[in-house]
Formats: sequence, structure tokens, C-alpha cells
Amino acid sequence: MDAKGASRIIGLFALAATGIVALPLICGFFARLHPAFDSLAHFRIHLAVFLLIAAIPLLFLRGFRWNGVMAAALGTGAILSVVGISNLVGPGASQAALQPEDETAAVYKLLHLNLRYDNPEHGKVLSLIGRLMPDVITLNEVSPAWAEKTALLAGSYRNRVVCHIHNHAGGVAILSLRPFADGDEGQCLEGGTFATAKLDIGGYPVEFGAMHLDWPWPFDQADQIEALAPLLGAMGDSAILAGDLNATPWSASSARVAEAGGMTAFGPSQPTWLYRRLPEYLRFAGLPIDRVFAKGDVDILSVETLEAVGSDHLPVLVEFSVIPEEGEPRPQSATAWLTGTPSTGAAIR
Repeated sequence: MDAKGASRIIGLFALAATGIVALPLICGFFARLHPAFDSLAHFRIHLAVFLLIAAIPLLFLRGFRWNGVMAAALGTGAILSVVGISNLVGPGASQAALQPEDETAAVYKLLHLNLRYDNPEHGKVLSLIGRLMPDVITLNEVSPAWAEKTALLAGSYRNRVVCHIHNHAGGVAILSLRPFADGDEGQCLEGGTFATAKLDIGGYPVEFGAMHLDWPWPFDQADQIEALAPLLGAMGDSAILAGDLNATPWSASSARVAEAGGMTAFGPSQPTWLYRRLPEYLRFAGLPIDRVFAKGDVDILSVETLEAVGSDHLPVLVEFSVIPEEGEPRPQSATAWLTGTPSTGAAIR
């Protein structure tokens, strides 16, 4: 076989490879049409990188260069679509905490973490919490073993909602240093995969949600979001929602959650999940599926990932302030908070 024939065979193989990769990549842009397309959308960057690699030989082979250019343009455009969204969904890990719009406003911390139900590194997690002492903690995969360990925090985090699920993965939980807002005790919803608690944050009622979505299609994520939609819509005027969405920021699932709650999505934009058998230096190949949403008087200042603590998910630290609209009266509960009135205790379901 001469060089021309060999080049043609290589070109045909490369062309077939670009077609195989381009098809699911393009389908992912139609994620709103069917959950199957949304599942493909989660891997948009991975598919785009493979497409760019497959396009390289086409760019150097006569008769295939135009195909290579088209494939490279599609791959580049797909990556830029993700980078653009990441830049629009709020502060990322590289950003330091910003000053609140009102410089007199207090800054609070929320720590979110999918514990991983079988994570044996209990000490690392408890040490992280003890070091940061976040005002609010939202947890996913609170298995029986983790429920026992987090009970050790009850002395400080007396205000708590712990949702139990009768399977190995465990439910969600909200732990708070701040007292419940008047008349609220928190609640577990949707079988323990969604918890809410209205807390008194410096005298202002802010509703917090902890959510753990199922895996995407062919699993039940789309149906779960449909069931959660009215619950998300019923959250308070000022709210923060954090959770493992098992969905990327550019997916239809993430958009549906934001729309249902009337919230704005925030970072982190870099991967928070990595398959647990892969080494940490491949973190860049993971997915950013732990998300934060907020609305109302909540001012998100920064969202960053922290060091690994044994889970396949990284902890996410959120700094925020509560800045009411101009002229909005300060609630009566501020007096109770400022005078140190003790909280009402814990709600465990």
C-alpha cells in the first residue's frame, strides 16, 4: 500500500471517530428534549476533548482538512459553552471572599459536603468542621454510621434536621449554630432526600435546603426534580440551597432546579466529584456536581472547594451575607438573637 492509500485509511478512521464522538456531543445540546440527552450533556467537556484529539490527524491529511476544521470548531465551541456558563454561575474556587455590598453586614459560612456513606475518614470530616465552625452545614449521604458521628457535634450544632433513609446511601441533614427562626423546626421531605430549615441569621429568617438528587437517566433524576419542584418553589423569599445534584451546571437538570426555586446558581465551577478509584491528580477529569443556589436577601460572597476528607466529593465552603432591601424592617426575632436567647433544640426525623 502506498503512502496515499495509507493516508486515506487513516483519514477515514479519524473521520469515523469524529462522527462517533460528535453525535452524543451534539445530542447533549438538546438536553431539554429528553433526559437521555441531558445525561450526555454532563460529559460535554470530555466528549469535546476526545473530538479535538480525533480531529488532529484530519487537519494534516489532504482531503480531510475541512472535516478536521469543522470537528475542531465543534469541540472548541462546546468547551467555550461550558466555560462561559461557569463564569456566569458565581464565584469560583480561585476567588477570595468578596466584601458584601453593605460593608457593615456580617459574613456567615455554610459548609456543604456529600460525606459518602462508607467514608471511613470520620476524623478528617469532624476536624474540618471543628476548624471552620461554619454557621450552617448541609450534608448528603448521612448513613447510620455518619448519623452517629455527626451526633458528636450536637453540643455546638444543637439545631439540626437529620433525615434517615432506609438504604445504604443515607439521607440529608442540616446542622446549624444559628437558632431556628420563630415557629420552625425543619422538615424532611421527598423520602429524606430533601431537608429544609428556616434559620435566624443575625435576626433575618433565611431558609436553608439540603438536597441529594438521584443519578441521571436512565435513573430517576428527572422524575425526582419534577416531584421536588413545588417544594423548591415553596422555599422562603430568602433562601440558600446546597446539594449533590449529580448534574453539571450546564445541564437541563441544574437549570430546572434553579427555575423551580426561583434561584440563581453559584459555583464552584471546577470538579467537585471524582470517581473514587482515580488518583487525586486527575481531579480535572471529574465533574462539578455539588451546587449552591440562592435567592432573596442572600448575598453570596464566595464559593470554594476545600481539601479532600475521604469522600469522593470535595467539601464546598460558601461565604454569604444577608442584606435586606433598603427600607425593609428588621424582624422581631433579632432581639432574641442579640440577647442570646437559647434555641429550641433539634428536629430529627
